[in-house]
Order: sequence, then structure tokens, then C-alpha cells
Amino acid sequence: MPRSASARVRTPGSRASKALPREPVVPQVTVAATPLVDAAAPVLALPVAPADGGGGSPRPGPGTREVEHAFGVSVADEIALAKAKGEPGEVVELPVSDEGRAAEVLFLVGVGDGSDLALRRAGAALARRARARGAVATTVASDAPPTGLRAFVEGLVAAAYRQPRSGLAPEGDGLHEVSLVLPATRRARAEEALGRAVETGRALCRARDLANTPADVAGPVELAAEAARLASVTGLEARVWDEAQLAEGGFGGVLAVGAGSARPPRLVQLSYEPDEGGEPGRRGGRRTPHVVLVGKGIAFDSGGLSLKPREAMVPMKTDMAGGGVVLAVMAALRGLGVRARVTGLVPFAENMIGGASYRPGDVITQYGGTTVEVLNTDAEGRLVLADAMAYADRELAPDVIVDVATLTGAASLGLGRRHGALYATDDALADALLEAGDSSGERLWRMPLEQDYRAALDSPVADIAHVSRDKHVGAGSITAALFLQEFTGGRRWAHLDVAGPARADADEHDVTKGGTGFGTRLLLRWLEGVR
Repeated sequence: MPRSASARVRTPGSRASKALPREPVVPQVTVAATPLVDAAAPVLALPVAPADGGGGSPRPGPGTREVEHAFGVSVADEIALAKAKGEPGEVVELPVSDEGRAAEVLFLVGVGDGSDLALRRAGAALARRARARGAVATTVASDAPPTGLRAFVEGLVAAAYRQPRSGLAPEGDGLHEVSLVLPATRRARAEEALGRAVETGRALCRARDLANTPADVAGPVELAAEAARLASVTGLEARVWDEAQLAEGGFGGVLAVGAGSARPPRLVQLSYEPDEGGEPGRRGGRRTPHVVLVGKGIAFDSGGLSLKPREAMVPMKTDMAGGGVVLAVMAALRGLGVRARVTGLVPFAENMIGGASYRPGDVITQYGGTTVEVLNTDAEGRLVLADAMAYADRELAPDVIVDVATLTGAASLGLGRRHGALYATDDALADALLEAGDSSGERLWRMPLEQDYRAALDSPVADIAHVSRDKHVGAGSITAALFLQEFTGGRRWAHLDVAGPARADADEHDVTKGGTGFGTRLLLRWLEGVR
């Protein structure tokens, strides 16, 4: 077996003047012990719900009377003047002043039907409007159940995110402090939901930071080093294979994809054991479920010899978004008290053009011996994932494997930019992931593993072709999933093709432009429920 190589993280291509992102910057969110009007924040925010079904006016929520008394305003009149409806994410801004108070502006924030989705959007809208003022105190989620409070804070933290910058230009101000004003009877119960929301939000921001870092800074070696660093600060075990150890171990897919780059590939394994004591892998005399997460870690994707057009290449620093999600999820497990054993596997490689690049028509041997006919070097993600999944099956004996990858343009053509494609070999697993997607705001749509299409991957020269040989089949996302299924060993498995929602061209609700971190919240929500 390959020995540990976590210390081997330097490469001649590294740039000493640049570095991977610092720890994610997220607002400090606390439960306030003072009334809303006495908060030391320039922004106060009240919730506004739509009119009752029978008609009438939108209804301002907790804190309204004290705000009206302190500042001499009529919130109902301001709502009517702005023609506000209380829809989720709607914000009315009202300047206020009182020499004895810190508040400068009042936001009236629509909360819609008070659902988790509506509150997540309300939190996102508040964060965007309050960003330039630095701090906010609010009663927006004071009546919400713990799930609603968590959704509100997750939306707020997500929308407050700012991409890391380099150079001399200042980063500008950001939202750094949020005070949640809650009734005294609800504060203790809210603390757990708040803690989980902030931990999840921090993980989301970490995944975004990794995806948004330029590829000249975040190559395979640097990303492997970051994984080892995260392990050291979050209580994980780390193992990193260098290129020589990958060759010794038979990881032909990772090596082939990375062969054309001056920066060598790496394979990262992070291992988490829950804080339960006793024998590793067992809890209370019962075997602990073992989950393996696999993330696509293509640091940059030029397409290789099957070269991408320039426009398609520009966002390809985010082609390691799935790998970034896995690293971010692994780093958050202990903070969330996840009770399952979890192993994260991320194969990092850069798909470039060089004298050693792999070619269309090559036959490569994946980990475990399966031979693969290469037909398109721009379908590289499934080759590195296949190595990691075959290794997981043969060496780690997991109960379930879940991979997450920006795998196919076909998935985004079919589902757009708001849903990830879900493939699964087990209905209960699929249902659990769908539920986690709905509750976390990262929605999935289940797709069929249509076995009638498997024949399109038959190869005359290898065990399997990695893309369809039959132009009449189409279904590129499905055939990619069918290829990956060959390397699961028949274990319970789910595949998340997130090529659409992993990137955004503009801010929308809790999504920010660039790498979105899609999959982080839903995987954490799912893992919190695995027993």
C-alpha cells in the first residue's frame, strides 16, 4: 500500500507570493441579550409577513412597537407607501435617527409564508442590503422554529460571502456582525440551530473560496497541501499520494489526466472518526456506518488535446468544485458532531496539453485493473473519479459511496443552474439525499440509471469506453453515470452531477457569482442524519 506523503507538498511551479485562501470570513452571529432598539448596530431589521388570506395589509412582526416608539415612525404606513407585500427577500429601507441609539436605518424584510426557503431568502436579502454597513440586529427569525432559524442564518452567511481578492485594490466593507433578537424563552433552544447554521455556512464559504481561487495558485500540489492543513486543524487523518506512489498503486486514470501538466497530480484521503470513544468504527456496541465521499478535483481543465474553446475554458478553475465541497464537508464534520465514519477522497489533477498528454484512442488501466478506451480527453473527470471509487470499493469497504462532480454539460442543459442531477442505486439513499437537498436549499432532481444505454459504452479494444460510442444515444449525463457505476463494486452509491449549480454568472438569493459551493450544505445535512 502507498505510504503517507502528506509532507510532500512543494513543487517548482509554486508561487511564494500567492497563497490559498485564509480561513473563510463569515459574519459573527450571536443571540442578543438586549432589546432590538438598544442594539449597537447601524441596521435594525423587522420581519414583514404577507396579508392574511382574507385580505388586509402586510403584517410587521416582533419588535415593531418598540421601534415605532423609539423612532417615531409608523411601520404600517411605510409598508403601504412602499407598496410592499411581504414577499420573501423583499426589503424596504427607512432612515431612522435618535441621538441615544446606534441605529441609522431600518429594514423591513419580507418573510413570505415563513417556510425555510422563504426565511433563507430573507436572510440572503438582508445580508446584501446590510453589507456596506457592517452590522445588523434583527427580529426577522424570532418566531421561527429551529429549522427556520437555521435556514435564515445559512442564507445570511451565504449571501454575505465575498470572493478572495489579490492585488492592491481594497476588498471593501462587508457584513461582520449579526445580532439575533429572540425571546428569552427561545434563546437556549436557538443556540444549537445557530451553531449548526454558522458551521454549515463556514463550510460553504470554504468550498467557494477553494473553487474561486485562480488555478495558478491552486494546483494539485497546493490543494493537497491545503487538505493536509485542514486535517491538522480539524482532527482528521490525512494521506496524500504523490505521482510516484500513484504509479506504484496503479491509479492510471489520475496519472493519465495529469500527464500533460508540469504540475503533478495528487490523491488525497481524509478520514473522520466520530467523537464517541471506544473501538474505531463501532459505537455503543454497534457498527458505525462508513460513508465515502469522492470529489472531482480537476484544478484546471483545458480539455487536454480535445481542447475547449476559449469561452468555455475561462471558468475552469472551478472544475475542482466537487473536490472543494468534499474538503469543506470533511472539515466541518466534527463541529457538527456527525456520528458516521466518513472518508473523503479527492483526486487532484490538471488537464493540460503537453508532450506527455494522454490522447483520444489511448487505453488506460484504472485502479483495480479495468481498462478504459479514451475517446475524448475533455471527459477527464470520470477517469479520476473511477480510480478513487475503485480504491474505495476495494480498500475501504464503505457502506455507501457518494461522489460529487462538475461532470457533464448535459446535466446543466437538462436541469439548468438551480438543480443538481442525482443518480442512485438505492431508493432510500436517493430519498434521503433529495430530502437533504430540499431542507438545505440545494435541490436535486433524480435521474434514471437507464441500463439500456450501457451498450453505448462497449469498446472493441478495452473493457469499457469512457464516453458513448453511439451518437444516437445522447444522454451524456446518464452515460457518464453508467460509466462511474462500473467502479462501485455494486455498493450503495449516489452520484451528484453539479455542473449546472456549482457555478453562477450572477448573484441570486443566497447564491453568489462564481463557485457556489453547491453540495456542501446538502451533504452536511444528510450526514447529520446518518446513524
